[in-house]
Amino acid sequence: QGQLVESGGGLVQPGGSLRLSCAASGFAFDDYAIAWYRQAPGKEREEVSCASFLGVTTTYADAVKGRFTISRDNAKNTAYLEMNNLKPEDTAVYYCASRLGLYCSALETGHWGQGTQVTVSG
Repeated sequence: QGQLVESGGGLVQPGGSLRLSCAASGFAFDDYAIAWYRQAPGKEREEVSCASFLGVTTTYADAVKGRFTISRDNAKNTAYLEMNNLKPEDTAVYYCASRLGLYCSALETGHWGQGTQVTVSG
């Protein structure tokens, strides 16, 4: 059974930075695009960013463009989300998920992680 495990969340002040990691196991990580999603209390889950199977093609939600950077290291079966200049509205549970295709144009998801909390306050 494939698995994704997120880590790196925490409490940070506005303007601060965090780096989330998404470690994959049990499936061919480099056969899938990887996406980050987030869900804030009382809000619907939204896609934050996506990287193609090689990480060459990336997409970002307008709300995070210029502040967040997605990357992946297929040799380590790990994806990352570097988050800079964090704002209170970035507070949410962040999830990574595999997309059922090589590119982010494949919208259907496969494996999901359990989520990691990011809280921007102070």
